[in-house]
Amino acid sequence: MAEASTQQSDRTDSKYSAFDQHLTHRAVNVRMFARLLRWTKPYRLTLVASFVLLVIGALIAVAIPLLLGRVIVDEILAPQPEVSEWVLPNFGLVELTHWLANLLNSDLLLAAILLYVAMVLTQSFANLAQSLTLTSGALKTLRDLRVDLFASLERKPSSFYDHVAVGRVMTRVTNDIENLYNLITSFIQIIADFVPFFIIIWVMFDMSVDLTLVGLGIIPIAVVATVVFRLIITKFFRLIRDSVSSLNQYLQEDLMGIEVVQLSGRQEQNIEEYTAYNRENRKHEFSAINYEVLFENLNTSLPSIATALIIWYGGGEVVQGSISIGVLFTFTYFVNMLITPISGVGQFFNTLFRSMASGERIFQALDWEEQLHEPEHPVELPERLRGEVQFRNVNFTYKKGNKVLDDVSFHIKPGEKLAIVGPTGSGKSTIIRLLARFYDIEDDTVFVDGIDVNSISSKDLRQRIGVVLQDFHIFSGTVYDNISLNNPDISKERVEWAARVVNADQYIHKLPDGYDTELAERGHNLSQGQQQLLAFARVLAANPEVLVLDEATSSIDTGTELIIQDGLKKLTEGRTSIIIAHRLQTIQECDRILVLHRGKVCEIGTHEELIAQKGIYFTLHELQFQDVDKADAFATPEDLKQRSDRSRWLHQDDADDLMRDLRARDLSS
Repeated sequence: MAEASTQQSDRTDSKYSAFDQHLTHRAVNVRMFARLLRWTKPYRLTLVASFVLLVIGALIAVAIPLLLGRVIVDEILAPQPEVSEWVLPNFGLVELTHWLANLLNSDLLLAAILLYVAMVLTQSFANLAQSLTLTSGALKTLRDLRVDLFASLERKPSSFYDHVAVGRVMTRVTNDIENLYNLITSFIQIIADFVPFFIIIWVMFDMSVDLTLVGLGIIPIAVVATVVFRLIITKFFRLIRDSVSSLNQYLQEDLMGIEVVQLSGRQEQNIEEYTAYNRENRKHEFSAINYEVLFENLNTSLPSIATALIIWYGGGEVVQGSISIGVLFTFTYFVNMLITPISGVGQFFNTLFRSMASGERIFQALDWEEQLHEPEHPVELPERLRGEVQFRNVNFTYKKGNKVLDDVSFHIKPGEKLAIVGPTGSGKSTIIRLLARFYDIEDDTVFVDGIDVNSISSKDLRQRIGVVLQDFHIFSGTVYDNISLNNPDISKERVEWAARVVNADQYIHKLPDGYDTELAERGHNLSQGQQQLLAFARVLAANPEVLVLDEATSSIDTGTELIIQDGLKKLTEGRTSIIIAHRLQTIQECDRILVLHRGKVCEIGTHEELIAQKGIYFTLHELQFQDVDKADAFATPEDLKQRSDRSRWLHQDDADDLMRDLRARDLSS
């Protein structure tokens, strides 16, 4: 079992080291804590008010035992004149009680009781107000921090998410932020707890030095216990944070791919793997809880031990007349209040260790230097681009030694439709990502209207390029929201127009509330084809100058594809279009076709020119639209091998007759 746990830990550490390997796991990081306090700046007045209220409540908590012991016991119920007056400080409470009795024309006991009630009520009000102000300031601070963290993650480039687990990022935004709430509240609490601590020590020494030393004798035990606890618990809190991140990451991956999991029958295996992660987390949690319970029980028992010592030693002092009964009574109260801050330090370290690990992870995400290069003085684009696109000797690698694009060059004229074909991994999608500036590239390699894309703000550039991906993402909200993306510049009329152009309005009007229909999570109440039509409407509504279709029709059935053919013609009309598709029926209508293979441009030309070359594209066309068996009968073994190598990524039956029938049926309906 221990070996299995070790293997699990090794797997967790190695799998996500890209994001977590730079963590220091320091138990106390003063610099990080000071940095956290910067987010409290707008709410410092609220937090200061909370601290003041906490101090007021603490001072009243010190005064209440003095009222009970010095005034009610020694002054009213059991006065002891033989005890020296100088050892019985009252801080004006005796005079205040006499004044209140004279004011109300009542006896001293009633006045003392009324004063006691007033103190308790004032303390309760101060504690309530303190709790509300502290909670308000802390929550607003963490709200701003969460927003800043989310904004930072939104601005991270695609390369960041290529090697960082999304589940671990989510842990920082959720669990780790929540842990910092306890840190802020505990920090203010521990400071306020030590205000009465020093006042109590001064009062106790003023009452009885011997009895105070007896009570303080228990403090070294509490200090030693706190130090030992800190040394032990630090390691477990680091392991807990790592294991929670692993749990969240595995859960996120599993639920995002739940259909694949169920189709492949991996439920039981995934449950076992998740149980292994959970078992690892539980082991660390139990270890931490065991030490926490032991420490808490020790801290709980220390005041009782100190009280017993006070009563044992102080009882003799009372008998000898060295101190009064009220002093002994007050000491039994004070000794509990004396141990509480010491115990609070232990609890604060408990919170501190958990929160420091979370804080380090949050600031690691905020400080992650992986950013997309933005020009200091971006070029201002004209109101409308012509749509000219050019790649000049572009080389690109995602990882060192693995070149995805190798000296890629091509030129797209304004309004031209260029199709890009090639096997999986040939670099088709990479071209799109570089054009949209999702990754940093060398200067003077990619141009739009003759302008180097590196000199254009990525935000401005992406507003001019409309991309329809194979995997279309549905956001929570209505159909209208998913087409307009809540862009105030896109009116409802334009949304409806865009949907009509791509023939999406046919099914939208059949939805329960039309354009106001709330879409289910990830669009599960829409078919794959309907989602794709929504994607076309979204791009058309934005009216970009350059259009990119990246396998946009690969997941659509032939009938649905026919429905959108007319819409695609209108969508691409008058704008530069780059079409990546496996279906040559769509590709043939493009002005030119570019063939990629292993990151290189192998062929480029019109459909007729590439057919005449009898190269890779010719083989693809032959497989889709000619009698393959007949062609194979006259082919040599070498021809068959080359044809197989060229076509293993593309398998599509000829369906011209079926397509014509479907077109006629759709048009008639």
